[in-house]
Amino acid sequence: MKKIDIYNHVIPMAYLEKMKQLSKDPGIVKRMSSLRMLWDIEARVAMLKEKFPEVQQVLTLGLPSPELLGGPDVSPELARIANDGMAEMCRRWPEQFPAFVAAVPMNNVPAALEEMDRAIGKLDARGIQICTNVAGRPLDEPEFFPVFERITQHHDMPIWMHPARPATRTDYVSETKSKYEIWQVLGWPFETSVAMSRIVFSGLFDKLPTMRIITHHCGGMLPYFAGRAETLWAQLGSRTADEDYGAILKRMSKTPIEYFKMFYGDTVLGGSASALRCGLDFFGADRVVFASDCPFDPEGGPMFIREGMRSVEDLNLSEDDKRKIYFGNALKLLKLKQPAG
Repeated sequence: MKKIDIYNHVIPMAYLEKMKQLSKDPGIVKRMSSLRMLWDIEARVAMLKEKFPEVQQVLTLGLPSPELLGGPDVSPELARIANDGMAEMCRRWPEQFPAFVAAVPMNNVPAALEEMDRAIGKLDARGIQICTNVAGRPLDEPEFFPVFERITQHHDMPIWMHPARPATRTDYVSETKSKYEIWQVLGWPFETSVAMSRIVFSGLFDKLPTMRIITHHCGGMLPYFAGRAETLWAQLGSRTADEDYGAILKRMSKTPIEYFKMFYGDTVLGGSASALRCGLDFFGADRVVFASDCPFDPEGGPMFIREGMRSVEDLNLSEDDKRKIYFGNALKLLKLKQPAG
């Protein structure tokens, strides 16, 4: 059965060089520079041909995103470099890379709209990738609404939402940094959950009911904590005296948990079938998409693809549900042609 890996990462060489010049985070430079299949795309193609001939990958830019590398005067150029590089990969290897997702400079909204239009209109990007925050700012700030509006109402394309939380975001107020890479392992699912919550309670889905957001790591914490989220947010405002949160519940046309189920989740869960079962129970098979997070695994490429497929197979799903997860949902989201085979 063909499989479309909808969330994996690359970094074009020209973008990697800019990252080395501009990044103030030596840790991320170390990580990205050491992952060969992130930027050596010929090695990536060879790996796919040898080990996973049935897999096609939809390319997204690895972190750091343009706004994390430079201010609003620099980030538009970085986004263009990234998108031109990913478009060239798709042109050279269409069998392995049928599409890519555009990077946009979220700290410069006019430029983000312009680059979105260029990448989709001229380079055939099939959506945009944003982070769960804009260099520390929440996505529900009114300044960013035109980005959501343009991709949804004008382009009718989905949004890939990637968690971003630096080591400088401490776990305890008494410390100066997050230790043991907690900021990434546990912090990123938290960031995804927070961003989803801000989108839900700010009313973004009511303003843009056809908006499609693909959450990395299958919705972060929400599927596992669905019962807690449903019962406690049903009492929104009961613990708050200085804001009238109860009015938000009255304004909402659905219960909070129903809005959370409007997101999509990917299968990037480190190969855990039980976690995937939880995500499927929450989102349903129509809103879960196969993805690998390649090449961010201990083997530097193949492990998450292999283990992601195993996690799907271990659930003994119906053939219809497997087809939806492996490629059917992706075809609809990205408006791609049915893969052969």
